[in-house]
Amino acid sequence: MIALASISEETLSLDAHVAAVAGPRAGAITTFIGTVRDHDPSVDGEVVGLDYSAHPSAAEVLGALAARHDAPDLVIAVTHRIGSLSVGEAAIVAAVSAPHRRKALDTVSALVETVKAELPVWKREVLADGSHVWVGL
Repeated sequence: MIALASISEETLSLDAHVAAVAGPRAGAITTFIGTVRDHDPSVDGEVVGLDYSAHPSAAEVLGALAARHDAPDLVIAVTHRIGSLSVGEAAIVAAVSAPHRRKALDTVSALVETVKAELPVWKREVLADGSHVWVGL
């Protein structure tokens, strides 16, 4: 079941994602938080923030990506942030519950990899010197 699949301009809450997947059938809840870091190995300079933009279909696409990983006894919640984010802020939060830990762990990992590869969201890295670099275009 997909409990949550959204694109948001608001600060993301791990607690809200865990609450969305919690229930009496959950023997395990696994989570992932992708945060803005202060560097990018492929870019020279210190990253001080990211500006995320999304295609208008991004929420629909995210729902379809989550559905691709859905299975009986799973509950999935995933949100990707857009807008301006500072170093340390969450850009993506995902939570998966399952009767057993292995299925929850495998699913949250696969879901995040799929989202990173296929969600039509692009980021502009803002560097300390005032310059910027687009990633994912």
